[in-house]
Amino acid sequence: MTDLPARRLLLVHAHPDDESINNGATMARYAADGALVTLVTCTLGEEGEIIPPALAHLAADRDDSLGPYRSGELAAAMKELGVTDHRLLGGAGRYRDSGMMGAEQNHRAGAFWSADVDEAAGYLVEVIREVRPQVLVTYDPEGGYGHPDHIQAHRVATRAAELAADPAYRTGSGAAHTIAKTYWNRVPRSVVEEGFARLRATAPDVFPGIAEIDDVPGVVDDTLVTTEIDGTGHSEAKAAAMRAHATQIAIDGPFFALSNDLGQPVLTTEYYELVNGASGAVDGTREHDLFAGTEAHR
Repeated sequence: MTDLPARRLLLVHAHPDDESINNGATMARYAADGALVTLVTCTLGEEGEIIPPALAHLAADRDDSLGPYRSGELAAAMKELGVTDHRLLGGAGRYRDSGMMGAEQNHRAGAFWSADVDEAAGYLVEVIREVRPQVLVTYDPEGGYGHPDHIQAHRVATRAAELAADPAYRTGSGAAHTIAKTYWNRVPRSVVEEGFARLRATAPDVFPGIAEIDDVPGVVDDTLVTTEIDGTGHSEAKAAAMRAHATQIAIDGPFFALSNDLGQPVLTTEYYELVNGASGAVDGTREHDLFAGTEAHR
């Protein structure tokens, strides 16, 4: 890729829809501002539960065609966010959704959970050395909520960042590149509490039930959150992207539910923990730009 934009953001996610739920407003904001936003999705989410009854035949235990369908949903979501660079790790079909932790799908041939981390990271190194991002966003070591593919995405992204910076690694795969800042997806507990309070007060019956706070991936004590990105100006784009993932998400105004029919708030300010690199904020305050403190900051 030549003539790269000044600011370049890489996000690594496990399945289609994870990016829109966690980072949709952030992605739309930076894409609209001219940054190169690159999304790498590690699997096609073939084992996902399906919400619309008319599409139930796509399921893994029936036609097993959910993966290609979700690829189309992902493309539609990226169009809503204005993101033009979205890729599947190692190409379509390289790694398959591993199912929930402890499921027999964890150890099927091709399951992402069973993949060799260095091998999978090698595919991501190629992307890193091509687009040369200053910022990487992925999950924490627990994957936000313990899903094996989310944990593996964290491991692969972390390892790829290390390998991409090593000039001795695969010298034919492009010049070494060091990512300046790495973030984990986070949600401050106080924000989730307020969101659920709003759901109970204004739309308690919009979905059959209401999720618990600890059902939300990445919820942490407020003090761990280093960075918040105000994406309220892109709330419609985020909602449209989430709606594009119709097999997995039902959305109603500022609230949504997954296949469990338990409502939770859509967050348009999105939160992160800086885990590698120097903060661009004054001590004791949060950053408001993922590129803060890098040469690409403006």
